[in-house]
Parts: sequence; structure tokens; C-alpha cells
Amino acid sequence: QLQASGGGLAQAGGSLRLSCAASGRTFSSYAMGWFRQAPGNGREFVAAISWRGDLTYHADTVKGRFTISRDNAKNTVYLQMNSLKPEDSALYYCAARYGSIRSTSLAPSDFDSWGQGTQVTVSS
Repeated sequence: QLQASGGGLAQAGGSLRLSCAASGRTFSSYAMGWFRQAPGNGREFVAAISWRGDLTYHADTVKGRFTISRDNAKNTVYLQMNSLKPEDSALYYCAARYGSIRSTSLAPSDFDSWGQGTQVTVSS
């Protein structure tokens, strides 16, 4: 089970940190990802991290502003979001994928389990 939290309202240029707590699984065996979905749009990849935390991937639209990280001792993955823009407003989901990840396996269909989503709204 994945429980995302940390969303809310932020001003453009501000920051938020999302958290996703995992339970009921061997967290360190799973790669983790963050996706987002704005109204009328499909679910898009934001960032992903390998099970050991040694590999990370970020979408070009967030590169340099967002950072994914994980703490396996706490069964939690984070998404630090800085320099927020109104176009970052969306429902953010965390997702888990058993085993490894690679740059060619970052689509929503490549992930096995999903959290319930947390809303991020950025005002201009």
C-alpha cells in the first residue's frame, strides 16, 4: 500500500515536498516513481529512483527543479519540488515497480502499484 502526502497550495517560485510511505512490501526491492495528472491530460512521468537509490530519472520539464530521493529505513520516497510553476499543478501519484528500472521503462504501465494521489496547486 502506498500513501502519498505533502501536497497543497503554493505560490509560483515556492517549494513543496511530497512523501510516499509504503507498507506491506519489501520496500527496498522496489523502484519508485512519481507521476502527475492534470485535468484533461494523461498521466505523465515526473521522476523515478532505483531500489538502491543510486539511479534517478527526472522528466525534462522538472529537471533542475524537482529531486526524487528515498529512505529505505523509513519505507518512504520523497519528491522535493522547488521553483514551482503554475503548470506543475496536478494530482501527483507515487508508484512502485518490483526490481530495476531503466530509462526505457518509465511509463505508467511499467509500474505495478499506485498510491491515491495528492493534489498540488501552484498559483501565479
